[in-house]
Amino acid sequence: MDIARKAEQLREEINQHNYKYYVLDDPVIPDADYDRLFQELQKLEQRYPELITPDSPTQRVGAQPASSFNKIKHEVAMLSLSNAFTDQELEDFDRRVREKLAVESVAYAAEPKLDGLAVTLMYKAGKLDYAATRGDGTTGEDVSHNIRTIRSVPLKLQGSGYPDVLEVRGEVFMPKTGFAAFNQAARDNNEKVFANPRNAAAGSLRQLDPRITAKRPLDIYIYAIGKTSNDKLPDNHVELLALLQQWGLKHSPLLQKLQGVAALKKYYAEILRQRDALPYEIDGVVYKVNQFAQQRQLGFVSRAPRWAIAHKFPAQEETTVVEAIDIQVGRTGALTPVARLRPVQVGGVTVTNATLHNMDEIRRKDIRVGDTVIVRRAGDVIPEVVKSIRDKRPTAAQLFKMPQHCPVCDSNVEKDATEAVYRCTAGLYCKAQRKEAIKHFASRRAMDVEGLGDKLIEQLIEEDRIETPADLYQLDHDVLSSLDRMAEKSADNLLRALEDSKQTTFARFLFALGIREVGESTAASLANHFITLDKLIHASKEDLQEVEDVGEIVAARVVNFFSETHNRRVIERLLSSGIHWQTPSADKQQPLANKTYVLTGSFNQIKRNEAKQQLQDLGARVAGSVSSKTTAVFAGDKAGSKLTKARELDIPVYTEDDLMKLLSQSN
Repeated sequence: MDIARKAEQLREEINQHNYKYYVLDDPVIPDADYDRLFQELQKLEQRYPELITPDSPTQRVGAQPASSFNKIKHEVAMLSLSNAFTDQELEDFDRRVREKLAVESVAYAAEPKLDGLAVTLMYKAGKLDYAATRGDGTTGEDVSHNIRTIRSVPLKLQGSGYPDVLEVRGEVFMPKTGFAAFNQAARDNNEKVFANPRNAAAGSLRQLDPRITAKRPLDIYIYAIGKTSNDKLPDNHVELLALLQQWGLKHSPLLQKLQGVAALKKYYAEILRQRDALPYEIDGVVYKVNQFAQQRQLGFVSRAPRWAIAHKFPAQEETTVVEAIDIQVGRTGALTPVARLRPVQVGGVTVTNATLHNMDEIRRKDIRVGDTVIVRRAGDVIPEVVKSIRDKRPTAAQLFKMPQHCPVCDSNVEKDATEAVYRCTAGLYCKAQRKEAIKHFASRRAMDVEGLGDKLIEQLIEEDRIETPADLYQLDHDVLSSLDRMAEKSADNLLRALEDSKQTTFARFLFALGIREVGESTAASLANHFITLDKLIHASKEDLQEVEDVGEIVAARVVNFFSETHNRRVIERLLSSGIHWQTPSADKQQPLANKTYVLTGSFNQIKRNEAKQQLQDLGARVAGSVSSKTTAVFAGDKAGSKLTKARELDIPVYTEDDLMKLLSQSN
């Protein structure tokens, strides 16, 4: 075959696979096969440099670092959108549109509003000519070399029928998983970390060296067109984006055509509900009149179109003032500084406290009492202080110092040189540690004592009714019914729940003990490996390190825990109170031993916790995150970032039906 023809054929094949992987999210070959094709093209181009074309897949990182960004004037202005923050403002927008068009109801295109960086891409004769940031809407910066490094940006359009000139607008963003990994790597290397994925995307796209941008996990969704040489494109927004996707320019998979304002409100509520599960950050929903003829009829006001609006979500970042910094003592004695804040609404919730993590974080962020700070809240995550605003710091702002004595029991505080955490040295003598240890012991994923809430535990401890988890099983009806707000029936229900909790599993019992570094997965691995509690108690550090995911530190924690006389005494009392579990015989087969699974999304036929327990009973490890060691992912409805990560790593993904089949066949 002619060499030039072979190179062209390889480029076409690789571009097709890029389209299926990055745009359709439907790869048809494994990564190894893709890599072989890519390497074959690379070798061919290295041998025959004259065959290299600007749109070749090998040229995504081929430019030299720039000394600055050139300016590009947009041929069609990149306009801003008006915002709606309430249903009333949205209804007013819809009313104005209907009145201007003189219609009863309007069809809209709706999609999530990505929290990224707006760019424009210019294609000429199907090839990417240049790319620019939005800038001031009239003039942006030339980021062509950096845009070329984004795998989901086609260097050459797919198929045929595209205009000779086609300018498209899109949003560059960094997915949540990529952002977390990027920041962690930066921390490990003592490099700058970004406050949020939007800043990370913007900073990545404005690197003068495209080789740096290429290492960052950026993606893009296209949401509109600018200049085009073809006036025969679809006459509405939804169909146009579908056509662009056929040419390799992907749009949001959550794009929908909706009729009327009631449908817009419903869509907004649904996207807001999904917000935290989505693999990327969004800050609202964008509505556009779907028909282009109607858009032209509506026109523009100032620098914004009359035919589109952004319906913003409640803010997840706000500014407030640090009024004090207090210390919370956890179940392992860890002292956590907590900022007491002037109350502020963040993401629709009033926030008065935010974690400061540890002293290293306080120093790094330079947080002081009296500072004005940015506070972030995402979903159910505990609010955190992002940074202080130095320009607003009062002269009386006070530095925080970690106390030398525990604020709860006045015992000494010490800091291990190997970690950033300060700890109270008192153990269960400290009431704070006692409270948190017993709350953990009774929690749903541990012993699952229904009805034993935090306030009741605190009351029992304050009245010196219980000191260790074993004391829970010595409570009687008279003691419980004498407590505040504890009626006769409630006392009976709690005693019944305590009795029910005695039937458990070895893994749950280990997790409930609250050994430092021993989470659910590690507890299950230890239980599956040692089978009996006696063997685990007498295991050496070397024995423990034979267990998957148990390293030197975890092994030391386990040995130290079981070597403490008071811990052994509590365990003996728990077992003598009737706590028990079924011990598998030594020859019982564990068909899923050495397998690691991840569960994501919601299941209809089985609860996630039940599925997890059954998999662990069969010898499997159930992890909370996807990695290269994951055997497979079982994805239910509305699976989010874990599913995305699995596809990125080419990990097999199965359905709930597959999970039920595996469980039935393995039992």
